Amino acid sequence: MKKIFFYILLVLLTVTVNAQYYLRGEIKDEKNQPLQNAKIHLHSNNHIYYSGSYGGFGINTNILHDSVTISLDGYESKTTKVNSEQWQYIVLKIMASNVSSNRPKLISVTKNLEQTSRVRWYVNSETYFQLVENEYVKAYKYPNTGFALNVNKASYSNVRRFINMQSAVPPDAVRTEEMVNYFNLHYREPGKDELFRFESQLTSCPWDMEKQLLFLNINARKLDLDMVPPGNFVFLIDVSGSMDMSNRLPLLKAAFQMFVKNLRVIDTVSIVTYGGNVGIWLQPTGGSEKDKIIKSIEELTASGDTPGEAAIMTAYSLARNTFNENGSNRVILATDGDFNVGLTSEKALEDLITRERQSGIYLTCLGVGMGNLKDSKLATLAKKGNGNYAYLDDLQEAEKVLVKELTQTFYAVADDVFMNLKFNPDLVKEYRLIGFDNRRDAVADSSIDLEGGEIGSGNSVMAIFEIIPASDKLFKVDVFPENLLAEIELRYSLCDDTAHLQLKKSCLANFTEFKNIDKELQFAAAVAMYGLKLKQSQYIKSVEWEDIQRIASESYNPASFLQTEFIQMIGKAQEIYASKKRKKNKSD
Repeated sequence: MKKIFFYILLVLLTVTVNAQYYLRGEIKDEKNQPLQNAKIHLHSNNHIYYSGSYGGFGINTNILHDSVTISLDGYESKTTKVNSEQWQYIVLKIMASNVSSNRPKLISVTKNLEQTSRVRWYVNSETYFQLVENEYVKAYKYPNTGFALNVNKASYSNVRRFINMQSAVPPDAVRTEEMVNYFNLHYREPGKDELFRFESQLTSCPWDMEKQLLFLNINARKLDLDMVPPGNFVFLIDVSGSMDMSNRLPLLKAAFQMFVKNLRVIDTVSIVTYGGNVGIWLQPTGGSEKDKIIKSIEELTASGDTPGEAAIMTAYSLARNTFNENGSNRVILATDGDFNVGLTSEKALEDLITRERQSGIYLTCLGVGMGNLKDSKLATLAKKGNGNYAYLDDLQEAEKVLVKELTQTFYAVADDVFMNLKFNPDLVKEYRLIGFDNRRDAVADSSIDLEGGEIGSGNSVMAIFEIIPASDKLFKVDVFPENLLAEIELRYSLCDDTAHLQLKKSCLANFTEFKNIDKELQFAAAVAMYGLKLKQSQYIKSVEWEDIQRIASESYNPASFLQTEFIQMIGKAQEIYASKKRKKNKSD
């Protein structure tokens, strides 16, 4: 009996000593918005934890009374005492120096934009920016407008993925400017001593004859292939468990192997992987050792979580250690975007990349997969990293991005490229920029500033305005030459310099009927119509799929596989949305 009593007493004492508590609470900012992935340092055991998607946390602990330190990039750290039996409500204050830098950036501006009612689409766990479509703007009241030039092309191949799966496309997945610029249309080589060549064309609008279209085309100089600087490339490859599918890691392995086959002796490749842990898979290796690099890529396998923060930091550290002062230094992040360990919030990742961009290291993001694609996150990282973003839906797209358009993708000729326009209200009553739509969270903040884009070697960047011609000259703001439609100012900086340069051009009212303009411009209009139709834009409601098909069929280049494929995509979309409409009518 004494032994039994002794054992009971020992158990009771053990339970008392090892009593379990559950420390719970939430972390928010001063506007009562939840803060995801805030770092929680529990002092009693010196362990680190993180807040979840909605700022909440739950920690098993043996201590009733404890203390924690909460920290998050861009916010003031906070140390506080906690009672494990009470709900913790912790508020972090944003750092004064980061009040403006943490805000999202606009990519275009026309006036005091307003949020409009919009239903959010969900596609499994995929995430997209909620976009606010540009509206018509009165030129007499707001003659000045501007937008960031970029050459991201991810939206087109992602849309193609949905269409080929016979699925309707989430409207926010459609970025019309990326659809148009996917084809690198109407490229004209700049003059010998010119970095950019500018062309404009005013024509009738094929979907509304009372309106006009203004095409603006910026062509970047092609780098001489013999003069392309050495490349210092760090492959940052996601090998987490979510990548263990045929259209993810195996696709990336094949893509990178194609890329490696085109390396020169002067180029260097390193590989950082992240899955169950983060590690340097391949130390810096010269282009002369292609077989070694290809073999290391082939040996990659998928497993574990996705520690995105540590992986990105490791990749940038390696890029800095191998930095080539006279070369192109770039981290190439390849992932489905599902960062689930570390700084997974977009804001935190933005801050991380923004700090690193100052070092002269660019970031290219390659997205793959479906179901959990984090399109919004990858687009954010690319923009913050002075880089670009492409989505690889198949091996053919990988070859296009990594081989055929290698210099366009990986060798920039200008950074922070931004175009300003001042319309002549004598000729323009109202105007609307097609595409270059802003994120909803950027529009919500009137104090947001603008952010430029990167343009790679040999890129053609096209922007299209819808214009309502002026019916009178009642609102004369400035004195313009009679045929001047707009004054253009292109602002940019060279890749090795922070100084801002300017290029000024005149945009003339050189009107030509739509049927008589360059075929590539007609095709660009068809692609824009296709994008607007998929977006369910209010400005193109009268357009039918047959209208898009007719314009595209009359203007496409049969020798171009991509343009021929686009013709097929129009037909596929028509079938998908017709079937969707029939099902809706039956349910009614």
